[in-house]
Amino acid sequence: MKIQIPDDFDPEKIIRSGQCFRASAQPDGSFHFITGKNTLSLSPLGTDTWEADCTPYVWKRVWAPYFDLSVSYKSLRRSIPAKDHFLRAAAGYGKGIRILRQDPFEMLITFIISQRKSIPAIRSSVDKLCLAAGKEITKNGRTFYTFPSPSALGKLSVNELKNCSLGYRAAYIHATARMIAREKISFTEMETLSDKELTEKLLLFPGAGIKVVNCISLFAYHRTAAAPVDVWIGRVIQKHYGGVSPFPSYGHAAGIFQQYMFFYAQAKKLK
Repeated sequence: MKIQIPDDFDPEKIIRSGQCFRASAQPDGSFHFITGKNTLSLSPLGTDTWEADCTPYVWKRVWAPYFDLSVSYKSLRRSIPAKDHFLRAAAGYGKGIRILRQDPFEMLITFIISQRKSIPAIRSSVDKLCLAAGKEITKNGRTFYTFPSPSALGKLSVNELKNCSLGYRAAYIHATARMIAREKISFTEMETLSDKELTEKLLLFPGAGIKVVNCISLFAYHRTAAAPVDVWIGRVIQKHYGGVSPFPSYGHAAGIFQQYMFFYAQAKKLK
């Protein structure tokens, strides 16, 4: 099916923005995304026009929410004050990035993995996890693997998890997956929690510090006031904002603006 996306939308930048680890750019110029049991191939057809290999129903129910298409990112960029020179430059450079609405359990595990790992290394470990405990699905002659469920992941031993290049994170992931399966924790029920309550709940998982929790809040629960601070954002705050975080002043756009800054800082190798 053909779709029109007149707002900011650049799959290549989204894939490189550090928020998802199973999406990929293909040699033929298309882009592949996977969430739950759903896979999507997007091929550019021209300005704002794409070919999507799904039905209109699936696009409306799965992919339009996934890409946060109900929000005008173009308007958010235009709202940036002229005096915020760094953010304006970062937003211009990162135009097309959107905050994806991803699966909470997948975000919890992948961002526990992300600590002290590069993006390519995270992708490799996540692929190995999916191969080890995910379910095989086939679409258009291609084979994919779903992200493992808590029970499937919890059945792997710590050594089996280490074989997925997880290192010391294997123990955290093993404990977290088993805790979720044992206590029948519902990530859907967490959607009703306040930002503060959600943070407190997520911090209970082994290996989930405040940076990981902010990533889950932002990339899974779409709490866009959450702005994860890693080494790159720490450098931005020190160099361009006098050591004082600008994010509280951005309100519910903070997480979106953080992604522009993160993408820009990495690309420019900010020191």
